[in-house]
Amino acid sequence: MKVEELLSLVEETIGELKIALMANRQRAFETPYTSFEFLQRASELDEELRDLEKLRDYLASLDPGEEAEKYFTGEELEELLRLLELLRKSRPHEY
Repeated sequence: MKVEELLSLVEETIGELKIALMANRQRAFETPYTSFEFLQRASELDEELRDLEKLRDYLASLDPGEEAEKYFTGEELEELLRLLELLRKSRPHEY
């Protein structure tokens, strides 16, 4: 996998998390009974978002045509791809 492809996946995941973050922040004002849960989830999403933005900045500093395996071990890359897939597919704003 090329760094450019990995960067694209990270950016797509960041977009999904930003939508989820906004949705959770808005839902916190719906009712006092669930506001804490939505605020807590928004905080967790914000932390994930900051980590992904750091990763995006790192990937952007690399040569986009290089193989990602040059910078990550096979195990690290596999785990990262699995995490990105879970974050993109979970759609935490749709419940």
